[in-house]
Amino acid sequence: MGWSQINRRGFLAGTAGLAALTGSRATLAAKPADSTGGDVKLGVASYSLRKLPRDKAIAVIKELKTPYVNIKEFHIPYKSTPEEIAAARKEFESAGLQIVGGGTVTLQKDDDEDVRKYFEYAKLCGMPLMVIAPTVQTVPRIEKFVKQYNIKVAIHNHGPEDKHFPAPRDVLKAVKGLDPRVGLCIDVGHTARTGADVVQSIAEAGSRLLDMHMKDLRSISAKESQCIVGEGAMPIVGIFKQLKKMNYPGFVNLEYEIDADDPLPGMKQSFAYMRGVLAGLRG
Repeated sequence: MGWSQINRRGFLAGTAGLAALTGSRATLAAKPADSTGGDVKLGVASYSLRKLPRDKAIAVIKELKTPYVNIKEFHIPYKSTPEEIAAARKEFESAGLQIVGGGTVTLQKDDDEDVRKYFEYAKLCGMPLMVIAPTVQTVPRIEKFVKQYNIKVAIHNHGPEDKHFPAPRDVLKAVKGLDPRVGLCIDVGHTARTGADVVQSIAEAGSRLLDMHMKDLRSISAKESQCIVGEGAMPIVGIFKQLKKMNYPGFVNLEYEIDADDPLPGMKQSFAYMRGVLAGLRG
């Protein structure tokens, strides 16, 4: 199947389930939530498109009908010259896409010059936020650059294998008392695998929640069980209810780590499900 196609039978099954959730098929025709003012904004983590070159990644994001993208280094390499970064940024922006962040960026070297080069990169890319994977020791140093560059950082939790920040609560301990622009990127899959309640973790994060990575798992404890959003055990409805309750101002970026060679069909189904849930919550 080409990356511009979609599994019709799977899609129809998903939309039928959503209609039951919302109580009306009509709600599924609502305007996409990511283009509706005041609603949860859905975007794409470009890590989902890591095997696609930049032009094809841009085409996929446009086909998903969201303007929001969090760029992984695959699509604007760190080693790029300022001129190359400017040209790459123009490609995204000329396509009508809004760069809402970048990452995950590993900031584990406790050295000013190393940290500074990534903030310079983010500045040139037009990133208002970096999703980062620091250590507890490097967080205070990173805060200095947040203040200097006025670029937010959202610490990404990576589950049981992460010796620094496995769960959102671990991030909250590290950022307590720091500049409000230093916060969390909750990855719902990794959070669930630690045994934490994902919805409760979002509520506890409050205003420190600066970014989110969305995915689904057939088995909450199994990393390798990732699936199309809506086909697994993740409490998607509860997650969006909590985000709406707290008027979450950031982005929920789909990080689709499966089907790397042909991600579009599953990403389309994931967006259809999420938009259906949001339409039901609005209705």
